[in-house]
Amino acid sequence: MAIKLFDSLKREIRELSPSHPDGVFRFYNCGPTVYAPAHIGNFRTFVINDVLRRLLELELGPDRVKHVRNLTDVDDRTIGQSKKEGHPLGQITKKWTDKFHEDCAALNCLRPHVEPTATGHIPEQVNMIEVLMQKGNAYRAPDGSVYFKIASFPDYGALSRIKERELKVTNSAFDADHKDDVGDFALWKAYKPEDDGEVQWPGPQGASAGRPGWHIECSAMIKKHLGETIDLHTGGVDLLFPHHENEIAQSQCCNGTTFARHWYHSEHLLVDGTTMSKSKGNYYTLGDLVAKGYSPMAVRYALLMGHPRKQLNFTLDSLHAAESALASLRAFRATLPATGGDPGVFAAEFEALNNDLNTPAALGALFTVVNTKGLVVHAAAFDRVMFALGLDLNAVAAKTAAPAAITALADQRWAAKKAKDFTAADALRKELTAAGWSMLDRKDGYSLEPLKK
Repeated sequence: MAIKLFDSLKREIRELSPSHPDGVFRFYNCGPTVYAPAHIGNFRTFVINDVLRRLLELELGPDRVKHVRNLTDVDDRTIGQSKKEGHPLGQITKKWTDKFHEDCAALNCLRPHVEPTATGHIPEQVNMIEVLMQKGNAYRAPDGSVYFKIASFPDYGALSRIKERELKVTNSAFDADHKDDVGDFALWKAYKPEDDGEVQWPGPQGASAGRPGWHIECSAMIKKHLGETIDLHTGGVDLLFPHHENEIAQSQCCNGTTFARHWYHSEHLLVDGTTMSKSKGNYYTLGDLVAKGYSPMAVRYALLMGHPRKQLNFTLDSLHAAESALASLRAFRATLPATGGDPGVFAAEFEALNNDLNTPAALGALFTVVNTKGLVVHAAAFDRVMFALGLDLNAVAAKTAAPAAITALADQRWAAKKAKDFTAADALRKELTAAGWSMLDRKDGYSLEPLKK
């Protein structure tokens, strides 16, 4: 079953296919800037890309997919964090790279086949900039920086429809950048000790020492690891302009050929109906949610509950629903025979996923199967769906051990209940709740769980 995906450039759903003679599908998605922990909005994009990677491997075979995701480890934010903490840039970026990898593993995201860094590809970026300068697509500014001349690329704006918008800028900002045109963007930034500290490299020929601009890193790394033309480029909708628009311009001017055959962008994540903000109290990292008692797998499930090309409203209630759904899937999987059953029973799930990554429709079809009594399901077929969605049913939230004082209160309440002293039992339950614990009664005893905040 062919995978079809909306193309942000063509504005239509198109079939994905490898274009190179070796039959390998070349796939790139923009990775994180490693200066702080990624938040759940970032991870919506990475989880969606992970589902796409899994579908491609199921469709084409694991050896016919090459997935590259970069790490931005030098820019204004990483340098700013390095100065703020008083540690070398490499130490800061390694800390947050390790945290990103830890979170990706907890969310069961497959590692990319190649994960290049901006600092590890300075020569490749310098080389592309020099080619662009030689071709007349880029120029040296008075301060030694290098800018891309958007007027040299007539197709600029095709992806984002930027030509239909009005660009506004103050004269002071325009003059300060030493740019020929307001829309021109930095390929190379001249070294400024007050801004960059010790971070600098030799620049392109004729330019000052400094560091690369943000956009050029992806073009250079894609060219090195995937070639001049790739089959698919993805990212969050926030990267559509200017980042991806600029990638197209600089890559196609440098290489003289189509940069990406297909573009895909996932939409923003809302939290409690609004954009995430620390001041609003709705800004969450994976670590924040795990600290509240939720499992990373519940977070992954919740991020799949909305269509990737539509805004998803993430709430703590959606995590409760996700935990419940995962428990149902675990219970269902435990009943399945190792052999027998109809392996085609999950056709609707894959039809939904292969048709523009419709994850909510796939989850709905999955629970139609789960809730259909008398249906004989093949365990391997069910596991294939779990692989595609990236749901690890063995991954559950770590249980927090109750302190001795809480256990003593629970023992007292259990004894009161057995003695039918319901007034005392209710009073003790209220004490447990006030202390932040929930006591669940069972036939043979009780269990304690921290209340989710």
